[in-house]
Order: sequence, then C-alpha cells, then structure tokens
Amino acid sequence: MDKLRAVFPECFAEGKLDIDKLLALCGEYIGNDFEKYKFEWKGKAECLKLAQKRSTGTLRPCPEESVDWDTTQNLYIEGDNLEVLKLLQTAYYRKVKMIYIDPPYNTGNDFVYADDFADPMARYKEVTQQTTKSNPETMGRFHTNWLNMMYPRLRLAANLLRDDGVIFISVDEHEEHNLRKVCDEVFGEEHFIASVAVVNNLKGRSDDKYIATAHEWLLIYQKGNFETYGVPIPEEYVEEYNLSDENGRYRLQGLRKRGSGAKREDRPNMFYPFYYNPQTKTLTLTKEENAIEIIPKLSDGTDGRWRWGKDTAIERINELTAQLVAGRNEYDIFQKDYLYEGKRIKPKSVWIGSEFSAESGTLQTKALIGKGIFETPKSIDLIKYCLAQATTGDDIILDFFSGSATTADAVMSLNAEDGGNRKYILVQLPEVCDEKSEAAKAGYKNICEIGKERIRRAGKKLTETDGQMQIGDSEKKPLDVGFRVFKLDSSNLQTWDATPVDELRLEDLLNRMNTMINRVKADRSDLDMVCEVMLKLGVPLTYSVNKVAVNSKVAYTVGDDCLLLVCLAADITPEDVEAMAEYVPAKVIISRDSFANDTAMANAYYILRDRGVELKLL
Repeated sequence: MDKLRAVFPECFAEGKLDIDKLLALCGEYIGNDFEKYKFEWKGKAECLKLAQKRSTGTLRPCPEESVDWDTTQNLYIEGDNLEVLKLLQTAYYRKVKMIYIDPPYNTGNDFVYADDFADPMARYKEVTQQTTKSNPETMGRFHTNWLNMMYPRLRLAANLLRDDGVIFISVDEHEEHNLRKVCDEVFGEEHFIASVAVVNNLKGRSDDKYIATAHEWLLIYQKGNFETYGVPIPEEYVEEYNLSDENGRYRLQGLRKRGSGAKREDRPNMFYPFYYNPQTKTLTLTKEENAIEIIPKLSDGTDGRWRWGKDTAIERINELTAQLVAGRNEYDIFQKDYLYEGKRIKPKSVWIGSEFSAESGTLQTKALIGKGIFETPKSIDLIKYCLAQATTGDDIILDFFSGSATTADAVMSLNAEDGGNRKYILVQLPEVCDEKSEAAKAGYKNICEIGKERIRRAGKKLTETDGQMQIGDSEKKPLDVGFRVFKLDSSNLQTWDATPVDELRLEDLLNRMNTMINRVKADRSDLDMVCEVMLKLGVPLTYSVNKVAVNSKVAYTVGDDCLLLVCLAADITPEDVEAMAEYVPAKVIISRDSFANDTAMANAYYILRDRGVELKLL
C-alpha cells in the first residue's frame, strides 16, 4: 500500500485506496454494471480477512515425541491448519513443490473447521476439547461454511508453492463443482491442469440413492509453469517408443484427426497445408521451393482435418515430422510422442486400479496400526502416483489435512524406491478420538497420535532389510524416516491483556502490568523461544539448533553456519556480546530483559554493528 501511495497518490482518499481510480489509470474503466460473472457466498470477504490476519500463536517444539530430532528434515505439526499456514508463510514462502490435501468432504457430520473470525486461537482451544459443531444441510449454509473453511486455507497455501509447484486435492461430488471455482480464483483459471476421476470403489457405493458412485475427484492446479515428470509405465509398453532423437525416445502418432468430427467441414480452421522438403528434411507451414504440400486426407480421398490448429502447429513444429506412408506412396504428418526420462508417460484423466481403491488404503493402514483405528484412509499408491508426477530430488511436500499421515508414508516409500530425498510437512488438527472408537480403545487420544505412530511404524518397516546390498544402494542417501514434532500454542511472548471489564480494580491493573515485566512467559523453554524466532525471521524449522557456551552464559546457534545466535540468559554484558560476535552469525537475537542495564544494551548494538552483525531484540 505504501508503494502504491508513493506512485499513485491521486488514488488515495482519506488514507484509503480508491481501486476504481487505480484501474482507470491503467486503462480499465469501471461501469455501473453489477451483473458480472463472479463466485460469491456469504462470509467470503470475512474469511479472506481472517487469512490476512496475523497469527497470535507459535509452534512449540516437542523433541520427546519426535524421531531423529537432530538430523531429520521432516515436520509433523499439530494444530489448526489455518493458523499453522500463517506461521509458515515467512520460512516456507515459495519453497513447497507439491501440496496434496484430502479435506473434509462436507457430508453433514461434525464440522471441526468452523473458524472464529474474532479469536482463532480461542476457537482452536475449543476444538481440541471436542466441542465441535455439525454442518447439516438443513442449516441453510451447508456449502457456505465449507467454502469459508477452504478459501482462506487455499489462499495461504498458494503462497507456499514454488513457481513450478502443483497442488492435488481429493474431493467427492458434494463440493467438486464449488472447489473448482474456488481454485480458479486462487490459482487462476488458466492454471487448471485436470479434474481426474479416481476409481476408488469398483463395485460402487450401494447406499447411493440413484447411481452407485465408483469414483472420487482429484483436482490438479499448477502455480505457474509446472512441468510434469510423468508416471511409470509397464515395461511392455516401453517397446513402442522405438525411435529416438536428441530429445529422447519417442513413438509416432498421426496428427490427422480420426473418428467422429474428422471431416474438413467439422473444423474448417484445422484444415491447412504443411510443406516438406525431402532433400533437407525440413517441415514448415510456409510454401518453399522443392517442398511437397501435405494436407489431411480421409481414407475415401476427401478432405479431413488436423488435431491441432495452425497456431499450435507453428508453436510446436519441432514435435512434428513428415513420414512416407507405405502403401499410399504419400507423406503424412506425425507427432513425436516422447517417453519421459525414466520411462514415463503422461497420466490419463481416469485412474483405475486396485492400488487406488479405498480398500487398499484401509488394508495398508490396518497392516501398520490395526483394524478400525482410522476410517477411510487414502491409499499410499495414490499419493505416490501424484508424487511421481510432480516431485524429484530434494522437493518439499505439504499436506495440511494429513489425517492418518498417508502422505508421510508415501514420501518415505518413494524415496526408498528411487533414492530421492523428498521432505514432508504434515499438519493435522488434534481432534479427540471418540471414547467408543477403536482408536480410543487402542490408547490413542487424538488423530495426531495415530498419525505419528503410523510414521514411526512405516519408517521402521522401510529400514528393516534382509541384509543384502542392492546395486546402487551405496549411491543413495540414507533414508530419512524421522520427523520433528511441533505443536500450535499461544506466543511465547507476553501480550497485554486488553480485555474490558466493568470494574477494573487497581490491584487487577497492577497484576496485568506485572505480567509484562518479563517478555518471555515463565512456563516456556529456551528451545520454545528459539523456534519462534526462527519462524519470525523466516528460518526453516528443520535447521539445526545447538547449545553453546558464551563466557558463562548459554546461547543457541541456528544453522550449520550459525545463521542466527539466540541468547536469553540474564545479565548480558558487552564482553558477552563480543564473545557472541566471534561465532560470526548473520543476526544476534537477545531478549530486552537479558541485558544487565540499558548501557549494556546500547553497547551491544555498536559492538555488533562494527562486526557487520545485525542485532534483534525480543
């Protein structure tokens, strides 16, 4: 807003931006026609404000519940995903390659994601105590409440995606049409990739009223320029790709349209000539000397049409070639259908196979954590299929409706297969398990406990080997089966209690003021505070944190190259600050309460400035 005000001061009145004036300056003139194509619902503006509202929470580390805390690059976060997504904005902005989510399907059951616009953290505390609210269709805002839940979360998630990132969203028929419109707005209609039908129940749901539904939907959107890595294909199909050039192996597919709608009159604009020079073996759309004209002909000799329009053919001319057709003694145009690196092809729009079924997901989860512990888990193979298309190497994968943690299982499994080093960030609301459920009977208090235990068991299973070394194993990085656990909570820093009361006694006022003497809450650890500093300064939560001695004080270095140095010890002197500077950190973070006196604080600034180190105060 400040930058806009500096460039277009005439577009501001009484401190507010007049968007119509700004658009007019850009040549877009706004009329009074209110009948515009747009997707609106009650609460849309409010939930967008909620997404933009700064979180008052933080993420507290739990090393005791983690696995391989010191070395792992994976994260498991317990908390309301809206608040967690806000907290991840600085540290993970444009760093996530792929997002997979399986959000609630809005079936009218308990609706635990009904956000509180006034106090999200208070709502989070309410939800974790299982005081949930239903979302029945009879309440009149069935779709509205679901959209208010999804819209702000998708807006925040989009910020985390890399420019070449992609998001996969599982959904059923209840909200697929609405979700498509929301994603068109969040990611851009032009970034829609596909709406895939995933057949997850070949027999169909027998309790459906009219048609036995056999599939769910998987919406796929790209952030910007996403290049698919394709999906593995059976070895017998690889033989079809028996040609090759500098771009790799390929097979030929005719550019001439076949079947219905193949006549020239069906699409006249797709009838045009190509020109091929057999001597120079060049193919163009402009007539040249010694070039042969090639037009699409049907088997009866009449004019046909191409599958591509002329503009597309010009743009993708390098994918085309002319071949002399045996028996016809004439040339035809063919497209080079390339085999992606690693024997891959483009996935189809319908995914059919027992590996994608709901039953497969149930059996896989049962084998790890027991029967009936988690209802309707997704198949590991479904998510691996998505991962194969969108990720490689060291990519980060985010799932902020993680449920039983199938995504973590899939990431580790694929890494074990191809030697990748993909990392995951899982976020899950710690919904309390019903006391009558199989999960509660097995000792699980909430869904997060189920997810963490599944990751532990899946990791153990993947690292158990028969002792035989496979070819290429020595070149693979050690499989990361660990994860760091963080839990959403209120900030570690004291905030002023501005709650109005009818009669505020002097004693109450003094008590409120006394709580502000020490900035850091008494019940929080140094590691709690270090992690909050990392979040606020945009440092990933997987960076190493090491305790170091600075004279007689305890401090913490963040990152292998000491990106940050955090000190919360008492009575810090200029000599201590000089010792901290010896670590050559980019920033030193010290609590205001930690300095011995104001002079020591002032000296710290100048000491660090002279060393080229920035001082941040808590």
